[in-house]
Amino acid sequence: MDYFNAPGRNHLFVPGPVNIPDQIIRAMNRNNEDYRSPAIPALTKTLLEDVKKIFKTTTGIPFLIPTTGTGAWESALTNTLSPGDRIVSFLIGQFSLLWIDQQQRLKFNVDVVESDWGQGAKLDVLESKIASDTAHTIKAICIVHNETATGVTNNLAKVRQILDSYQHPALLIVDGVSSICALDFRMDEWGVDVAITGSQKALSLPTGIGIVVAGPRAIEASKTAKSLRVFFDWKDYLKFYQLGTYWPYTPSIHLLYGLRAALDLVFEEGLENVIARHNRLGTATRLAVEAWGLKNCTQKEEWHSDTVTAVVVPSYIDSAEIVRRAWKRYNLSLGLGLNKVAGKVFRIGHLGYLNELQLLGCLAGVEMILQDVGYPVKLGSGVAAASAYFKNTIPLIPSRI
Repeated sequence: MDYFNAPGRNHLFVPGPVNIPDQIIRAMNRNNEDYRSPAIPALTKTLLEDVKKIFKTTTGIPFLIPTTGTGAWESALTNTLSPGDRIVSFLIGQFSLLWIDQQQRLKFNVDVVESDWGQGAKLDVLESKIASDTAHTIKAICIVHNETATGVTNNLAKVRQILDSYQHPALLIVDGVSSICALDFRMDEWGVDVAITGSQKALSLPTGIGIVVAGPRAIEASKTAKSLRVFFDWKDYLKFYQLGTYWPYTPSIHLLYGLRAALDLVFEEGLENVIARHNRLGTATRLAVEAWGLKNCTQKEEWHSDTVTAVVVPSYIDSAEIVRRAWKRYNLSLGLGLNKVAGKVFRIGHLGYLNELQLLGCLAGVEMILQDVGYPVKLGSGVAAASAYFKNTIPLIPSRI
């Protein structure tokens, strides 16, 4: 029984956790079973093979850790680095801030490069640091691909280009929690050494699997890294991979079946079609924001995110009231502004197993809420802008042609 029941379905438009498709819910609706039976290793083997496809890697080794994105962060760091190692990390919003806090608490020497919230990573500063680091004291570059708090996407190909141009051996460690399987992500092509994501984002699962994929250089680094690790130790996983049983401890069996269903949905639609769909959703949301006369928190088009849009409100409006009104009156869940942008922005998540008509319902709800809180928006303006764009861009559904 819901504690706060309401008619119909909750319209979930936060940038994670996201809507769970019925196919995934049905796949997880099963009894417990013995993970030491032949069934779970057979399932796990297919999952490990197929997860590599959404990261676009043939050389990476996946780890499906029963944890959140925060645990995946810790796994990526502690398996590849030693206390005192110098790392360059970019602070561009709340989640990169939290990752930097974790890096510092794990006793790494963190060289923080800070941008105004709404801007991307300062890659010119990175280039300067790499160019001057002829002794190769920098051991890793840590960057959030898509900062969920501000709707900013960083250029990972440019980061790799900088490292390669100076032949710098620093590991490239990427938080792809709100990007992988929704935005263009190319682990092998961009030379990403460790990438992570979370099950509750683009894969549209419940929270509970932190997916870490480690490339060959990261696996090699893990052999000498001195950071203390137990639960997150890749060595334990690799031992059981070789044995063919795969699990050093009890996995979340229901989430594994859910992940199988999630990957099947991605491959049925086609990964490139999934990415294109998210681009349509992001573009339409930005057109609606423009039609409302409001501004995007993201300050340049090159940084626009196709999984979340942070909308700046006028100074006389508290954005938290928009989020409260959405939930209390319209059964619509929007994202709060966090930390430096608290009260200044609200966030529309357009991420996961979501289509264009669902997004139009959200945009219609936002327009009513904006009027409720005293902003003079014309009802239908944003919906019309998004609809006009969708009318010319939505393809036929492949399975129904």
